[in-house]
Amino acid sequence: MTSTSDPASTACSPSPGELVRRTRKEKGWTLAHLGRLTGYSTAQVSRYERGISPMTDVAVLRCFAHTLGIPLKSFGLAAPAPVAEVRHGQVVAPISAYPRLPAHTVGSPRQEDGEAAVRRRQLLANLAVTAAAAAGAPLLSGDTAPTDEAALGDILVSRLRDAMLGLGQRLPDVRPETLDRDLSRALADFHTCQYASLAIRLPRLIQAGHALTTSSENPEHHLLLAHSYTLATRMLIKLDEQQLGWMAADRARQLATTANDPLAVAEAARNLAVLARKAHWHDQALSLALAAADDPALRAAGRRGAAQRGLLIQSAAYTAARNGDRDGMRDLTAEAASIADDLGGPTLLRDHGGGFSPVTVQLHLISAENSAGDPAAALAAARALSPRALPSDERRSRYHTDVATALAQRGRRDECVRALLAAEQQAPEETHARPAVKSLISGLLVSGRTTPELRGLAARAGVLA
Repeated sequence: MTSTSDPASTACSPSPGELVRRTRKEKGWTLAHLGRLTGYSTAQVSRYERGISPMTDVAVLRCFAHTLGIPLKSFGLAAPAPVAEVRHGQVVAPISAYPRLPAHTVGSPRQEDGEAAVRRRQLLANLAVTAAAAAGAPLLSGDTAPTDEAALGDILVSRLRDAMLGLGQRLPDVRPETLDRDLSRALADFHTCQYASLAIRLPRLIQAGHALTTSSENPEHHLLLAHSYTLATRMLIKLDEQQLGWMAADRARQLATTANDPLAVAEAARNLAVLARKAHWHDQALSLALAAADDPALRAAGRRGAAQRGLLIQSAAYTAARNGDRDGMRDLTAEAASIADDLGGPTLLRDHGGGFSPVTVQLHLISAENSAGDPAAALAAARALSPRALPSDERRSRYHTDVATALAQRGRRDECVRALLAAEQQAPEETHARPAVKSLISGLLVSGRTTPELRGLAARAGVLA
């Protein structure tokens, strides 16, 4: 090692990525060569060197130190610990505590006033009637009872919580093929933002899936339940229910691993990365997403594996934006766009409506630019995309709410309200149930003049002035 590779010998210690880059160049190695030696892709090694993907994982640091011959102390690591003690055939090693889960973000429980309590009981009654009808036959588009859409998010969360905890009446035995059809319908409910229907179908799927996996070791049954939990995770993330989301995402990951399905494992990792980002664990979120994107099993999964890699890199780009790294966000977005261009068109994925394509990358860029604090760039990204080109009602509604967010940041209130009304027209249950939209409406109500259109939207979303 030369002195330039040892941070102890310099006045200003380089970052781990800079140290790796310096040492690699001193050895005359290319990024691709170092990637082959360490087992990482060329792109991932480049991300480590540039600091886009933080080198905080001890196993990653030890791998690069060993490969490049960098002393462990240069990375701030101690020498390898002695061989762990073995007791009764079990390796005993020190453990660290799990990180604390993020705090609940929707709000603390409170006493409801009489009118709200009556609405809630009526909605529960309506859903119970619909559930009884659904128990004997699949739900059809016109079967849902009238509901208070502003409370749908609460109902969805409570029913998912009960299903995940094994509460409620035991369902009659069902055939796997029936559950598979119901999963397809639940996914359709999500993509069309039919949350009243989803509040019935998805909890039943989880309950029935657990009964099936308890009585069978068939990997396909575990995979079906993994898909159900992945859908539950996406819904819980949308509703800002992080703690329950962690539980659902971890179950999805375990079930997908048991089923040995790399696509399902990768999607569970993507959702875990989203949850880590929402908890402000940005380094961990980046590591989760980028490590999953670099999994050899995913790389061997063909076109769909490439599309799932693109989704993971998109997620990492959004995390970089939330962490204030605008350049990293744009680099990662460009990498995702390159994958989409190489695929040459949309690639459908069961766990992600509309799959992955240049259009979905552009939609993601709008959110990322908003999070990076550049609403002008977000609006420019939105102008380059027609919402009609997006693959589902859920994605089109997300487009309009992202545009509304950017307009609100620019102080363009009237245009912001029009964008929210467009989102409502596209997907009313999504607009009325989602906490992020309610928060935006609430901010408009208290920050300036109101209009009949804004007050009407607030009333429909259950937002009080």
